[in-house]
Amino acid sequence: MRANVTYWLDQTADRLPDKTAFADERKEITFGELKAQAQALATRMLERGLFKKPVAVYLEKGVDVLTSFMGAAYSCNFYSPIDTEMPASRVDKILEVLKPALVITTAALRETFARYAYQGEYLIFEEAVRTPADGQLIDAARAKGIDTDLLYVLFTSGSTGIPKGVTINHRSVIDYIDWVTETFDITQADTFGNQAPFYFDNSILDIYSTIKSGATTWIIPKNLFAQPVPLLEYLKEKKINTIFWVPSALIVVAKLKAFRNVDLSDTLHRVLFCGEVMPNKQLNVWRKFLPDVLYANLYGPTEITDACTYYIVDREFADDEPLPIGIPMANTDILVLNEREEPVVGDEVGELCVRGTSLSMGYYNNPEKTREAFVQNPLNPHVPELIYRTGDLVRYNEHGEIIYLSRKDFQIKHMGHRIELGEIETAVSSLEEIALCCCLYDEKHQKIVLFIEAELDKAYINERIAKLVPEYMLPNKVVTLSEMPINANGKIDRVKLKEYL
Repeated sequence: MRANVTYWLDQTADRLPDKTAFADERKEITFGELKAQAQALATRMLERGLFKKPVAVYLEKGVDVLTSFMGAAYSCNFYSPIDTEMPASRVDKILEVLKPALVITTAALRETFARYAYQGEYLIFEEAVRTPADGQLIDAARAKGIDTDLLYVLFTSGSTGIPKGVTINHRSVIDYIDWVTETFDITQADTFGNQAPFYFDNSILDIYSTIKSGATTWIIPKNLFAQPVPLLEYLKEKKINTIFWVPSALIVVAKLKAFRNVDLSDTLHRVLFCGEVMPNKQLNVWRKFLPDVLYANLYGPTEITDACTYYIVDREFADDEPLPIGIPMANTDILVLNEREEPVVGDEVGELCVRGTSLSMGYYNNPEKTREAFVQNPLNPHVPELIYRTGDLVRYNEHGEIIYLSRKDFQIKHMGHRIELGEIETAVSSLEEIALCCCLYDEKHQKIVLFIEAELDKAYINERIAKLVPEYMLPNKVVTLSEMPINANGKIDRVKLKEYL
């Protein structure tokens, strides 16, 4: 058994050395070049005595970031991306937790990075990739590695805004990508269009599906996601047939009716999405214009290697229906537990918990938070067995599929009723005039506050959704925004919206 993801690159580079692996606005790199440059970086790290150490990658989003990731993996160190557009306060917090042994950056960016509280070593990318690789040194390191060694640490804020370093090992990524490539039949003939930042776990599917299968990934310029017609023209020009985007990116395309200008019926084969709720109203627009595409809703937090359940859309849905998050992925067990720590019965609501190879090793340098989220399986008193508590409330529908309702911390007590704010959002999202919406609870004034990107008053909204939710779930206040705040991952920024309460 191969215990390191770099063996995929070995095999693909041997098979398809001259095929483009990754491409951005400035450069392309073949699988052969990717292997050679990554091994050059790995050699420099191993020569410095680095083994199983944290390596920060501070580069602008592009091909060089992915080369650096693979360099860290070849040297049996683990990487953590730090985006050049991250706020300084967040970078300082990440460095405080991670304490990297090395930072991979460019000579120009090193000057920028000097403003942070980092006194360690640097590897200058453009110099290191030009030096010869030492294959024997790399193979000796990999021979000492095992599949539970860390591959990466991704920092996630959650609802608090305090970064937590989610640790994922090689085995978890190998298990996940084996499932992805088999389930969606990914081959060297496929071309991905990457949307997710490389510090966001959705990017794992693009990166490692490409490396394993010999597909090609185009890193889509960020500015195009605000220009739906040029975005679709880009997909057509690059012959991108597979996308894995956050729903917010898909919603913008549906809202501005870009499909009327660009025909992707002969281009796009798969539309996968994950990261937040996908409203059926906007999904139905995609399905209307591209009826032959495979659509799949993936669900899962960063702590379980990107995703743990999936639903391949196989039937029609009304605009006001919730889209299922589906069934467990292979080699993954889903427990839906009620407040008594028992499996739910019927359509009872419970917390979704995950068991299996996909689980993170915990939060880096944060044992307290690790103990809170990764706990002993209450259904197994016999041997130690961890489950991850997602904090997400779900239920089963009549098809045995899981339906996401809301975050546990989005469940409120209002007028004596227990309410999932996600149910209100689903109802509001079904209105023709609404593209993006978000519900928060104002504890101080005990009001359900709805944020929308539309000029609609509360009376109109409540009248329209009164048939979908009970009276006690109708919003008490509606705030109209010219533009919904979006965080760096492309999701609605709930932390920012709290400032409006």
